[in-house]
Amino acid sequence: MTGNVDRSALDADGEASSGEASAVAEIVDWVARGIIEGRLLPGHDLNSVDLAKRFNVSRTPVREALFVLTREGLVDWSPRRRPRVSSVELPDVREIYQLRGILYAQVSMAIVERATQADIESLWSAHRRLAEVAAQGDVDGYFWANVAFRDEELRVCGNRIFKEVLDSMRMRTNRLRRLSTSLPGRMLRSCADHQRLCEAYEERDGVLAAALNRSIVMSALQAIEQAWERGNNFASIHNPEELK
Repeated sequence: MTGNVDRSALDADGEASSGEASAVAEIVDWVARGIIEGRLLPGHDLNSVDLAKRFNVSRTPVREALFVLTREGLVDWSPRRRPRVSSVELPDVREIYQLRGILYAQVSMAIVERATQADIESLWSAHRRLAEVAAQGDVDGYFWANVAFRDEELRVCGNRIFKEVLDSMRMRTNRLRRLSTSLPGRMLRSCADHQRLCEAYEERDGVLAAALNRSIVMSALQAIEQAWERGNNFASIHNPEELK
């Protein structure tokens, strides 16, 4: 889920290094999922001793995991302060979504240009999974199915640079994407939008697919902005029940 862990700070001792890297990846994944799914909210302290006990490891892999999460923007680790879940500011959210909207429009153009019929079917298959979990009202299931759909788009588009740039924002954007998915009415609308996107891919209409994909991204931003206005901050809008 969280991508490759930076091993630069790990020692090169064969088996020990491999075991430590595995522990780092496990800790990164657990903390990142907690932040993305709203169990760890902005300002929450991330105590390295507690994390070391939870994962039955020394504090070294815990510190490396927290460094990774700090680089990804999920953790704030200021000098002489405990690491804690980072805050989110609306101007940063807007900049991230504006960039994603531009990039995914280009991803759609690339998909239409190069996708085989088998690739188009794989995108429909990913959409069917979206529809299944949307019908069940499963917010977390829909979010992760949406992540899988986006991953499939990047595979099919075949553009390594697009993938590298979007992967570099992966954890930060997943935190925001899960929030937008959880807002009332968003799942069914998102599912319908993705169906129209798949239809544009099927029809090989690159201009329409690009416009739809950018609209999907910007619609999610609009939902977050509206929720922000009602909730005033990221922590309070993480519980959509408070917004009804």
